Amino acid sequence: MRVSNVRVSDLEESVKASKYPMSISPDSCTTELTKTAQALAQSGKGEGHDQYLTGILVSFDLTCSNKMWVEMERYRFVSFVSSQSTMHRITRFNIKEQCNGYVDEIILNRLQQLQEESIQDPTNDEKKLRLLYNVPSGFELTARLTTNYRALKTVYAQRNNHRLPEWRAFCKFIETLPRAKELIIPKQKDLEQGAEM
Repeated sequence: MRVSNVRVSDLEESVKASKYPMSISPDSCTTELTKTAQALAQSGKGEGHDQYLTGILVSFDLTCSNKMWVEMERYRFVSFVSSQSTMHRITRFNIKEQCNGYVDEIILNRLQQLQEESIQDPTNDEKKLRLLYNVPSGFELTARLTTNYRALKTVYAQRNNHRLPEWRAFCKFIETLPRAKELIIPKQKDLEQGAEM
């Protein structure tokens, strides 16, 4: 799992906006991360007080396995901007370089054989489909994603102790974002509740 080309935007603007509900003059609200703004960010799941975190946008390139992609797609608040395509490029990928270390050598060799068969007979749809349907879960692709701090707060709470090492690594990435400790990372009791689910 690799994350690159990270961009965070509207952090200060969203912190300022967190103060609007209690303000009679929004122009006087500051970008200071106050205890109240932190408390709102740390509110419990479903309470809605952390809504301002949706304004803190995060965009990045993520390279991970098909297994992680299937699980990432469950998060409706993570938008896929664009991604590599097995459908268009499976015959051009270097199979061994695209697969993580958990893919068995026998599978790698068989996939390379299927790839070669498809390359030798490019108009044969059956050979192309045989190749596509045998791509292993450990095959890694890169996509550009856009999301927000509120969404990452949920991902972190749900995936911080996940069985897949990629999710734990992704949560380590979340920890590196600006003000993550105050705005994204749940309190210890919330982490423990997430582990029970």
